[in-house]
Amino acid sequence: MKKIKYLLLLVLSLTVWNAQAEDLYEKWNTPRGTSWGFLLRTGYVLGGTSPMPLPAEIRSIGRFNPEGGWAISADFYNMFNKRCGIMTGVHYFMEGMNTGATVKNYKMGIQMGEDYLEGMFTGTDETKTFMSGFTVPVMATFRVSPRWNINIGPYVSFLMYRDFEGSVYDGYLRVGDPTGEKVEISKENPATYNFADDMRRVLWGVELGADWKITRRFTAFANLDWGMNSVFKSDFKTIDFPMYPLYATFGIAYLY
Repeated sequence: MKKIKYLLLLVLSLTVWNAQAEDLYEKWNTPRGTSWGFLLRTGYVLGGTSPMPLPAEIRSIGRFNPEGGWAISADFYNMFNKRCGIMTGVHYFMEGMNTGATVKNYKMGIQMGEDYLEGMFTGTDETKTFMSGFTVPVMATFRVSPRWNINIGPYVSFLMYRDFEGSVYDGYLRVGDPTGEKVEISKENPATYNFADDMRRVLWGVELGADWKITRRFTAFANLDWGMNSVFKSDFKTIDFPMYPLYATFGIAYLY
């Protein structure tokens, strides 16, 4: 009798739990089967462009200021069943950063007045980078619960504006190699650089995102875009390690 009693309690509990779960799908306006729709998103972008991992030439990071901007996007999704589907869209973004680092034997090309010098710099390096353009992701989307969706897949970004510039000071440049002529560079008279023309127009990577329903129509979201190719062209050798974009977007979406 006890076994039958426990079995009946288990069946009853599962029935109640399933009914509550179905009620949640109704409550959050979440379809249980095949469905499609649109998400209009707006958010703010934070992150940076960096070598990964940091090379030994970068001894310390003294300052890091994300200088992102607003992102606006439209996504289309198609759920194949209750749990799985596909999502794609067009995302407009603005992203950038401003950093200050102490470096040693850092390969660099600098402008000093009318002279352009290349070599190994030791001292303080300040960098500002900014990019804007459009990203097109193609992602698998997984409905974890009536309120949660996880999205992951590749993306391609097309840059409309590119900037990578900065200055070096409080140090010296060894022209050519670490034993070359020593050129002192002071904070009062810094040397500058601008590598915007050496940046790629097309970047690609992986996007990981999460959507959480606030109401039946509004959703909070977070997306992480991890670049898989360097922002610089393959024939650019002045900086001799790849620089990858890594940016996150946080915002609100409206579900149609």
